[in-house]
Order: sequence, then structure tokens, then C-alpha cells
Amino acid sequence: MMVPTKAQFWDYFILSARVLLAFILLSYGFAKLTGNQFGVSNETMQLPLKDVGLFKVSWYLAAHEPFKSFVGVSQILTAMLILYNRTVILGAFVAIPIWLNILIWDMTFMGLYTQFTTRLSFYLVLTFLILWYYRDKVLPAIQSLIKNTATKFKYPVWAYLILPLFAAALELIGTIPNFIIYAIRQLVK
Repeated sequence: MMVPTKAQFWDYFILSARVLLAFILLSYGFAKLTGNQFGVSNETMQLPLKDVGLFKVSWYLAAHEPFKSFVGVSQILTAMLILYNRTVILGAFVAIPIWLNILIWDMTFMGLYTQFTTRLSFYLVLTFLILWYYRDKVLPAIQSLIKNTATKFKYPVWAYLILPLFAAALELIGTIPNFIIYAIRQLVK
């Protein structure tokens, strides 16, 4: 019987972590899309708000669309990215904000130390271990993203001084669709 080397052990450990994280993400993503996660019972809906626990209020809010479907689809897509060798690093990076969002949500609405917060922290650790394992590919990618990023052209000092005016003009341009929709609604009335 062949004894696995340390490198083989870690490779298999990382593969197991990927399968676990993908399974968790898939199961939670499908649960959201099939209506098996989020929402509250009719009994809870009949209670005065002051009598409803914070956790149930959060689940009521999270059950609304498109939030619920967006989160569910995001979790499923991330699971797929983690499973495939070509996209595992991208999947791990995408998973970090998902795990952090769920962790902060649970800490906010369930408490700082619960079985869910410890499990989510563990999932984060596994995700970082995946990135650490592939660090020979991750570190150069991060360096290329943050190294020597600048504008393509040099500008005089006065151009930088009027940047806030151009930023404010962009913000005004962004309001044009809202103005058009408002005007149309007023005409339709």
C-alpha cells in the first residue's frame, strides 16, 4: 500500500474543501430558489412587530425578490466556480464576500457566537486555505492588478482641481433616467 506524500495529502485536503464548500453553496443557493430558505410563517406574520424576534424579521426581509434569487443564483454560480479546476481561484475570491455577508448577517441577527457563525468562519478559513494552496498563481495575479495602475495620460494640476465639478456633473447625468420616468408618470396621470 502506497502512503500518500505530504503534497498529495494537502492536494486531497484542498480538493475535499472545494467539494464541501461547493456543496454548502449549492444547497443554500437551491434552498433560496425553491423557497426553502428565508420567509416566515403565517403565524409570525400575525404577531405585532414588537413580538417578532430580530432573526425572523431578517428572514422576512431576505425573502423578498430580487434579493433572494440574486443570492441563490450567486451561491450556485460560486459553487460551480469552486468545483472546476480552471475557475477555482476565481470561485474562492467570489466566495469570500458571500461568506462574509452571511457571517455578518448571522452575527447581526442571531448573535456573535452561534453554531452558524463558527461554521461560516470555518468556511472562510477553508476558502483562504484554497487561495493559499494556489498562491503561486494568486500572488502574481494580485500583484498585476495593483501594480502600476494609473491614468493613461498625465494632466496638469488645474485639471485635477476641477475633477469634483466633473464628478458632480456625472452624478447629474445619472439622474436623467429618473427625471424622464418621473415626467412620463406625470403625463400618464
